[in-house]
Order: sequence, then structure tokens, then C-alpha cells
Amino acid sequence: MAVMRVNPTRMELTRLKKSLKVARRGHKLLKDKRDELMKKFLELVRENKELREKVEEMMLKVHSNFLIARAVMSSEVLEESLMFPKQNVALQTSTKNIMSVDVPILDFDTNNEDSSNIFPYGFATTSGELDGAISTMSDVLPYMLKLAQIEKSCQLLAEEIEKTRRRVNALEYVLIPNLTETIKYITMKLDENERGNITRLMKVKDMMIEQARNAEN
Repeated sequence: MAVMRVNPTRMELTRLKKSLKVARRGHKLLKDKRDELMKKFLELVRENKELREKVEEMMLKVHSNFLIARAVMSSEVLEESLMFPKQNVALQTSTKNIMSVDVPILDFDTNNEDSSNIFPYGFATTSGELDGAISTMSDVLPYMLKLAQIEKSCQLLAEEIEKTRRRVNALEYVLIPNLTETIKYITMKLDENERGNITRLMKVKDMMIEQARNAEN
């Protein structure tokens, strides 16, 4: 590891020791954050898998019913039946915080108090398969919104996990080792200086003793 360019003084040594303590504390906190983010991420991934399978199953049912309805109904009647929707949907968005990550919350309201009143046509000229497709589409909407919410949350958490991982690695493999090596270097230099001072003092003492002996003679 590289030694940082600093003056080998006691003041600098004290400053670096404080920095090392902060870096180790930050490293531990970031590792805890990364681990908790991974836990939340894996929970959402499992939920996402279940929801996606459910939505795909329901959408296949919708597609199948629409194909049958199109086969037994004329294109004009089918298009006219679906031209004016019976309900309008208003989407509300908000956020919640997961480990400093703002993830979306999606909700919706309809303009019709009767949630079963969703068919924008009379039943005389339409097929039962079209009714099934419309009904299933109405049922799948909440699951689709929930799926979109979870997938976006997974994306945001994955990005935050990657950022946190890079910070943890930078502290663990660069900053903390560099601070440790620099502290060792300064400590070694200070010890060398201390030994040098002691040696000089001993030489001065010997010279003074020698001078005192010469003066007595």
C-alpha cells in the first residue's frame, strides 16, 4: 500500500489516527447498510418473480379471450364496443424510504364507485369471451402497478447497492490500508528521531564530562 505524502510529525500522526478511526467506523456502517440493502433487494426480487408469473398468467388469459372474441365478432362491432371506456383511472404516486433510497409507491382510483361496472357496451351483440377479457384486465391492473413499483424499487436498490459496494471497497482496500501504512511510517520516523536525539544527548553528556575532567586536571 502507498504511504501518503505527509509531514512525519506528532500532530500529523494524531490527525491520521483520528481519520483511521472514522474510516473504520464508516466502513462498518457502510457494510451494514450494504448487507441490509441486499436483504431488502432479495425480498423484492422474490416478490417480483411471483407477481410477474401471476401477471403473465392473467395477461395470457386476456390475450386468449380477445383472440376468441375477435374470431366470433366482427372487427367493427369489437372496435365499437371498446371505443368508449366505462371507467377512468387516476394514478397517484408517492415514495417511501428504504435505507436512504426513495422507492416509488403507486396507487390508483377509478371514477366509478361500482368497481364491477366496467363493461362499456351492451351484452346483446358481444361475446362472453370479451366480457372475460375486460374483467381479467380490470383484475390485473393492481398487480401490474404493484409489479411496476417493485421492479423500479429493485432497480433503485441495485444502483444503491453498487454505489455502497464501491465505497466499502475504496475504504477497505485503499483508504484504510494507506492510513495504516502512513501511521506506521510516521511512527517509525518519530522513533528514529527520538533515538537520534537520545544519541546526540548522550554524546553531548560525554563531551561535557570529558571537558569537566580536563578542567580539573
